[in-house]
Amino acid sequence: GSAETSPSVVFENIQKCSPSCLRLLLENISGLTVDDDFTVEVIPEINVAVATFIKSIDTKEFVKKCLQHKRVREFKMTARLLELTQTIRAESLPDNICTDYITVYFESARNGGGPVSDVQLFPEENSAIITFCNHKGNT
Repeated sequence: GSAETSPSVVFENIQKCSPSCLRLLLENISGLTVDDDFTVEVIPEINVAVATFIKSIDTKEFVKKCLQHKRVREFKMTARLLELTQTIRAESLPDNICTDYITVYFESARNGGGPVSDVQLFPEENSAIITFCNHKGNT
């Protein structure tokens, strides 16, 4: 496989599966532990969850396993790799935050970041667009 494979998997149509049930299901399928080996972010407004693997695994193979799994099929969920991107939007930022702080925060390997090439701050929206030097973040 390519070294450029995303460490994140998107699960769609998750409304029939509670967040705690989803975490348990992903632990069962991957054989890994939530929080230690991967994180799950649930976005209920759009019935989506994103599992990001801290531990290096073959995410393409994991997606295949998920799509073949009996419970995933019963819940009518779909799984796919999250597209790699160089630009993200950060929202709900505190008032008076500066671009230097945002840059340092997103360059932190602990936060899954990597070298930042640009930060555009939109104080009136409490948001920023952060552009990374490459789409790998930390490797």
